[in-house]
Amino acid sequence: MGMSKSQGCFGYPLSIFFIVANEFCERFSYYGMRGILILYFTNFFSWDDNMSTAIYHTFVALCYLTPILGALIADSWLGKFKTIVSLSIVYTIGQAVISVSSINDLTDHNHDGTPDSLPVHVALSMIGLALIALGTGGIKPCVSAFGGDQFEEGQEKRRNRFFSMFYLAINAGSLLSTIITPMLRVQQCGIHSKQACYPLAFGVPAALMAVALIVFILGSGMYKKFQPQGNIMGKVAKCIHFAIKNRFRHRSKAFPKREHWLDWAKEKYDERLISQIKMVMRVMFLYIPLPMFWALFDQQGSRWTLQAATMSGKIGALEIQPDQMQTVNAILIVIMVPIFDAVLYPLIAKCGLNFTSLKKMTVGMFLASLAFVVAAIVQVEIDKTLPVFPKGNEIQIKVLNIGNTTMNISLPGEMVTLESLSQTNAYMTFDVNKLTSINISSPGSPVTAVTDDFKQGQRHTLLVWAPNHYRVVKDDLNQKPKKGENGIRFVNTFNELITVTMSGKIYANVSSNNVSNYQFFPSGIKGFTISSTEIPPQCQPNFHTHYLEFGSAYTYLVRRKNGSCLEVRPFEDIPANTVNMALQIPQYFLLTCGEVVFSVTGLEFSYSQAPSNMKSVLQAGWLLTVAIGNIIVLIVAGAGQFSKQWAEYILFAALLLVVCIIFAIMTRFYTYINPAEIEAQFDEDEKKKNLENSNPYIMLGANSQTQM
Repeated sequence: MGMSKSQGCFGYPLSIFFIVANEFCERFSYYGMRGILILYFTNFFSWDDNMSTAIYHTFVALCYLTPILGALIADSWLGKFKTIVSLSIVYTIGQAVISVSSINDLTDHNHDGTPDSLPVHVALSMIGLALIALGTGGIKPCVSAFGGDQFEEGQEKRRNRFFSMFYLAINAGSLLSTIITPMLRVQQCGIHSKQACYPLAFGVPAALMAVALIVFILGSGMYKKFQPQGNIMGKVAKCIHFAIKNRFRHRSKAFPKREHWLDWAKEKYDERLISQIKMVMRVMFLYIPLPMFWALFDQQGSRWTLQAATMSGKIGALEIQPDQMQTVNAILIVIMVPIFDAVLYPLIAKCGLNFTSLKKMTVGMFLASLAFVVAAIVQVEIDKTLPVFPKGNEIQIKVLNIGNTTMNISLPGEMVTLESLSQTNAYMTFDVNKLTSINISSPGSPVTAVTDDFKQGQRHTLLVWAPNHYRVVKDDLNQKPKKGENGIRFVNTFNELITVTMSGKIYANVSSNNVSNYQFFPSGIKGFTISSTEIPPQCQPNFHTHYLEFGSAYTYLVRRKNGSCLEVRPFEDIPANTVNMALQIPQYFLLTCGEVVFSVTGLEFSYSQAPSNMKSVLQAGWLLTVAIGNIIVLIVAGAGQFSKQWAEYILFAALLLVVCIIFAIMTRFYTYINPAEIEAQFDEDEKKKNLENSNPYIMLGANSQTQM
């Protein structure tokens, strides 16, 4: 390709566009695969939630720990370009393996639609995930550093703009994939039996990864490639070890102090290496507080999604499911990054404020802390609307009259009269030890005492019908339905069994004057069919529910209408969520602004402050803070069980605020450097040294230079 290396487009090196396109495809591939992973575990392997979540988090943590491996390979052995190519091949193979693992016809020899030997599928998918973790993690630090390498000295502005574009590509890729991949999953496919199309949903990311690889290789002729400089990490470790050992040996007062503890390595290692290690150490020291930011940031996927599940997803004409709220983050990033870059930063500069990288990161932490305060306020609002559930020794009872006559029920401290087909307004709470007696009666019949061992911490429904029959049912729902779904159960008032089928779920053989268990459905209107030997053939067995919103629970009473046909009556057990999901937007907005000033800046800062031979290593250090953040969440969530969710949000906000203040103090002592200048100075000194080996005073000049 007879083109010069410096050929550009809008003043950017042309090679940049290949790198950004590659990152877009890679992130689409990664998030597309990750987004359906947990469903794949629960539906295809039928693992329970805990097992699935544990494996999922282990995988995510691995993806952030492997960058160190990739950085070492790149900086000391293969160079960034070859590392990216070879690990991308590993990655593509991993994606292909996991899509093959999801083909049920692979081991389904009797064609019944379920794999005959699950372990084969599990083993294949674990191998696939391991390869993906190695691939995605290994290329992560190299791609961003390799992009930075394409710029000449003096192109800092453009280089910063590149890191923004790079971040934009990450989020555009993840945004599109979170929208598209679920659509692929719901397609039906299969050779012998049709079912959810996981092979397609995993296959598209695999194909995209191959595209990403080809795009990257196509740009090969244009890239500036730096040669790796031997096992740099080994050298660094040895040098640090020697400095500490040497310092310890000369700890008596007799020896003069040296300016920096690393200067004790001078006897054995050259000045250049020592000054490079100093640069890295100073940045790594600043990284210590950063995981706290990621600990808050990564709760969008867990805590905030659970919060959304207790809210109502009707935003105007839109209907949003709780797990779709996360896309707000990606949408906002795509909007905010250009705004910050083109509008906000120039404005701040015009006002004469020097908004340095570290100041930006401090502001980012503060904004994330604010976001959690807002989340706590929203949580308090939600808590006001949540029903009260029994705790500790308490039990709750609701009475439902399913008979045709009025009934009287006397409970400790209250007397309730229920018309035919009515229920008490709410669940009544009692202390299990003080629950002396419950009596029921209907006009003209004797009083009957209700004897039942009520279970503490449980909700109970007391069904009554004439003249003094009753049944106590332990409700199997003692919390809001998960994921914003709606619980539905049926009461049968016929003498024979009934079976109800609703949206593909079956309530089999509900016995006479009894209640089924709850089953759960997303929002909307659901049709259901009732079958029983007692229903005359001319009667219509098909019904549909009222409009189900989010997080409600209902008992549907099935009875005979005057005449002989059916009628269905709903009774509310748990009211629908009332707080609107749109209230989450402010906290997402704050957190996203925090992310823009924190994360984009962090990438760019890590690159600009790193010596040329350790660019990837520092990018990996940056990614390590993300991994540690994830671990903090697991520890805090595991250790502190808060009775109130808002208290946990406030705790996190307070922790981050403290860390933010510490970080702000640490940054006061940091001086920005230009590694290229320092290294150029060393080159010059070496030249001089070679020229004038005989002249001793040059050495002194060189010495004063390194004190920068």
